[in-house]
Amino acid sequence: MDKYFEFYKNKTNLKTEIIAGITTFLATMYIIVVNPAIIKATGMPFSGVLTATVIVSAFSSIMMGIYARNPIVLAPGMGLNAFFTYTVVLGMGVKWEIALGAVFWSGIVFLVLSIFNIRTLIVKAIPKQIRYAVSAGIGLFITLIGFINAGFIVDNPATLVGFGGLNAVTITFVVGLFITGILVVKRVKGALIAGIIFTTLIAIPIGRFYGDSTLVVWEGFISSPDFSLLFAMDLVNSLSLAIVPIIFAFLFTDMFDSLSTFVGVAEAANLVDKDGEPLHIKESLIVDSISTTISGLFGTSSGTSYIESASGIEEGGRTGMTAVVAGLLFLPFMFFSPLLSVIPSIATAPALVLVGVFMMKPVTKINWTEFDDAIPAFLAMILIPVTYSITQGIVWGFLSWTVIKIATGKTNEITPMLIIIDILAILALIV
Repeated sequence: MDKYFEFYKNKTNLKTEIIAGITTFLATMYIIVVNPAIIKATGMPFSGVLTATVIVSAFSSIMMGIYARNPIVLAPGMGLNAFFTYTVVLGMGVKWEIALGAVFWSGIVFLVLSIFNIRTLIVKAIPKQIRYAVSAGIGLFITLIGFINAGFIVDNPATLVGFGGLNAVTITFVVGLFITGILVVKRVKGALIAGIIFTTLIAIPIGRFYGDSTLVVWEGFISSPDFSLLFAMDLVNSLSLAIVPIIFAFLFTDMFDSLSTFVGVAEAANLVDKDGEPLHIKESLIVDSISTTISGLFGTSSGTSYIESASGIEEGGRTGMTAVVAGLLFLPFMFFSPLLSVIPSIATAPALVLVGVFMMKPVTKINWTEFDDAIPAFLAMILIPVTYSITQGIVWGFLSWTVIKIATGKTNEITPMLIIIDILAILALIV
């Protein structure tokens, strides 16, 4: 074990790696509750999505540790689950079975790109400014969903959206948000999941006071895993022309997420080669693509690498053993679907808002002083939440970048691959 994971070379040991794995798990375990809470809006069963979430998180993380030997945890991605639910299924009216098929095919394409290193050409073609903006835009999107789920922001015919007003439910959300935020500021391990539990507990009397028995519903403690979503995807109809832009959006969002995470985590842990590139990047991207592929198979949105893995690195985790430990800790939770299903949307809403905060960090890297960079980046970032669509943000970010760079004579910043991406973006708008 020491030889395989190279503990000595990485100046770590088994004890440190186990502690780091536990820390990373505590930082990411909120996804076990939040992911099915978001996706159940499509009509998919909470218990089925929870089982899929646990299996994808466990298998992908363990594979990352053993095959790629990096201390990075994978799970269904925040932003990707929102895109799956609110844009594809609810917004575009695509059946969830077809959406799962799109997830599967995006994973297959990602796998091919990773194996043959085509992803290098694509990555170089995508402007970093747009990459930063998309990450921040997804953060704003997730935050908006959190506020809406809490009833804090509501539909307003006069202004499109408005403040939902103060009532017992929104006050419960605000209290939960403040408490969770304080825990995050104090760097309490498992702050998000602790906030979810706290908000659920204070929501119980609210439901009783209002006579709303559906706010917090107790259905038991444990049960057998629900595999009803296994192979429920529609592989044939998900390859129709109308679904291709969706596969494209899943692919690029996942790729942005993964590369940003690998670079950030590698820099934090100094896990880079002599050229400054993240170690085992090809193997890591292969694992990420497999995570997305099996997400479609088991019944959830795309799996991706989690930046929260940095929490384990802060505890000294430097090898794949960190990811293996975290992955194993996911497995028991597939038996706790009844217990976890009691958590209401106002309890997960504070976590969504704060995840949005975490995802805004790249906005500081955008070159706001150069408007030929800032305008496309701003459009990509702001259009994601206001159109309720990650696709629209990506598409208009790419197109505006190309048009502005050509108009200002900076054609050297436009690659042939970016032109191909632009053509695909235009097709996405037409379709």
